[in-house]
Amino acid sequence: MAINVTINWRKTSTWRGLVQWSFLAWILYLGIQFGRFVEHFTSKGVTAYVARPAGVDGFLPIGGLASLKLLVTTGQFDTLHPAALVLLLTFLAMSLLAKKSFCSWLCPVGTLSEGVWKLGRRILGRNFMPWYWLDVVLRGLKYLLLGFFVKIILVDMPSAAVAAFLRAPYWALSDVKMLHFFTRMTLTTLVILVVVTLLSVFIKNAWCRYLCPYGALLGLVSMLSPFKIRRDTRTCIDCGECTQTCPSRISVHTRLSVINAECTGCLSCVEVCPRNSLAMSVRGVRRPLPRWAFPVILLSVYIVGVGAGMASGHWESALQYNNYQQLIPLIDRFAP
Repeated sequence: MAINVTINWRKTSTWRGLVQWSFLAWILYLGIQFGRFVEHFTSKGVTAYVARPAGVDGFLPIGGLASLKLLVTTGQFDTLHPAALVLLLTFLAMSLLAKKSFCSWLCPVGTLSEGVWKLGRRILGRNFMPWYWLDVVLRGLKYLLLGFFVKIILVDMPSAAVAAFLRAPYWALSDVKMLHFFTRMTLTTLVILVVVTLLSVFIKNAWCRYLCPYGALLGLVSMLSPFKIRRDTRTCIDCGECTQTCPSRISVHTRLSVINAECTGCLSCVEVCPRNSLAMSVRGVRRPLPRWAFPVILLSVYIVGVGAGMASGHWESALQYNNYQQLIPLIDRFAP
């Protein structure tokens, strides 16, 4: 039986899905390349050498936070995993200008989480929501986690200790440790991932909504973004479609402008409005931003940020072939 699939290229959701899954495919490619890079050294040169993709540093946000403190307090840019700081600064800039758009347009975890809850809705006919009071409490968990990392790194850890950590073998091999998190998964890790995945089947973006400290940080920064979803009360018919569609469960139809750390700039509410009463816009600017312009802005910030890191020499690691040749075979000797 033939299945007729019609793609509407005029819909923002179509383009967002294309960006999301393309970026996820790119991340998977980088992961495979990095795995081949590490395998070359663990096999002692038996397998072919593949250059290390610096983009894997994006999976080291805690180290990126430590690198940020080093940069601010001493003016030094970490040379072992410079791309970690470049990407952190890029995503912060993206949130400052274009809402928490990293979460809904680029984040691979967000893409997979969205795919899971949509699958759950297709299977179960709906998604579920905890009681309001419980939802509020659970949402606070990601801010507690963020506060924990901010306290131990930005507040408690002296600059000298940060510098020592960023020169240590453990930090040099933190990307390899992260690879082993996936390739040498423990039973505990597997159980946690299965539980979070199952929660996402029932609850939209369970991990992102309740547990992701990175999303919490970007959400707080995004409150300063000049762009907001704004509602035109002259044409709005209070149908509530925008609120029903919002994956972050924001009561869009009751607000003149959405000022909320949970808003990811996915534009789902704008797209479903039957009267075109919603738009992403800047206060004081009469003409609302066209739907196509917002993704162009956020992707431009990403391209410029990464490009600036590459052009300034703060992208590739200073570690050389012989450094990895010595360190990678000894990785199990370092603390997990």
